[in-house]
Amino acid sequence: MQSHAIINMEYYSSSFTLGILGGGQLGKMLLTETRKMDIATKVLDPSSEAPSRLACNYFVQGDLMDFDTVVNFGQDVDVLTIEIENVNADALQVLEKRGVKVYPSSETLRTIQNKATQKLFYVDNNLPTAPFQRFAYKDEMLHAIDNEALDFPFVWKSAQFGYDGNGVKMIKNRSDIDNLPNNSCIAETVIDFEMELAVTVARRPSGEMKLYPVVEMDFHPEANQVTFVICPARISNDIAKKAELIALKVAAAFEHVGLLAVEMFLTKEGDILVNEVAPRTHNSGHHTIESSYTSQFEQHLRTVLDLPLGSTNSKAAGVMVNLVGAEGFTGPVYYENIEKALAQNGVSVHIYGKAETRPFRKMGHCTVVAPTVDEALQIAKNIKDQLIVKTK
Repeated sequence: MQSHAIINMEYYSSSFTLGILGGGQLGKMLLTETRKMDIATKVLDPSSEAPSRLACNYFVQGDLMDFDTVVNFGQDVDVLTIEIENVNADALQVLEKRGVKVYPSSETLRTIQNKATQKLFYVDNNLPTAPFQRFAYKDEMLHAIDNEALDFPFVWKSAQFGYDGNGVKMIKNRSDIDNLPNNSCIAETVIDFEMELAVTVARRPSGEMKLYPVVEMDFHPEANQVTFVICPARISNDIAKKAELIALKVAAAFEHVGLLAVEMFLTKEGDILVNEVAPRTHNSGHHTIESSYTSQFEQHLRTVLDLPLGSTNSKAAGVMVNLVGAEGFTGPVYYENIEKALAQNGVSVHIYGKAETRPFRKMGHCTVVAPTVDEALQIAKNIKDQLIVKTK
């Protein structure tokens, strides 16, 4: 993998254009930073109602997985980045050959897009991860079970196109397999973990790296979707240092440029295992908008433009609570009791601009900052109980 620094390029109030593949909430929050610095942007997204459509300079509606669409979109931008992994990597490779700076690179994305390939990458680079087996079809997995090469329970993960808990399922018995799609997948050993952690690494083309503090993630048991992100994580300094070192090794192994969110398991024995990575801004870093000196979105912009990295230190303890569609509600969105959330100290509300809600759809988030994690977490729990995302 090779990356090349951007030299002597003028970004501000100029003809320079940053292309962004994906126009969801991550793009919308990144555009806050590009507008602050007056950097022209062009966004591609399949939806005419994409949250990013209003804040960019140029909006193009199109399929992120279509080769020609991505090539045509990217050929007149100076730097191309992503806010979602599911983009056409072959098109990115062509753009790289034509001289467009693409961060993260097509090679990095191709590895990360497929969970089986991603897991093999960890093994090849001596990075600790949970034991797994990979299968091309469901029948192969059933054959392994019949021959006692695979035991229940295990975690099934679709090799491609999983996100926000989709494409992941706990398999406890044979009947759990019935409704699984017949595609390539991995079967991962169930880890008896103490907690799930994440470290966000920022890396420039020059190789300079900075780390955000380790965060603790609390997940919804059914949706497999993060409910709270807690910063700093309630772990010992030794465990934090171990997680940070592994995250740095992962980013260096990928030769990644941009932000890399490294999700990990902390086992009961105190070991750190890499679960998976996201090569972009990520849910686990949303709290940085209010709690850090440099938000993850500003930092991502700095990395892909090869600008000096900002401070990753925290100004206060921060807890993020996801605002997702309540079960039983599908249709035009209504945020119940948002005023009660705003009335509490240290609370900031971010609404993503999606007109329609459905169960577990990410519709926004709240950040709570406070002198201590315990104080921030208590307020975040209040918000989770009070602020309901439903229909009108």
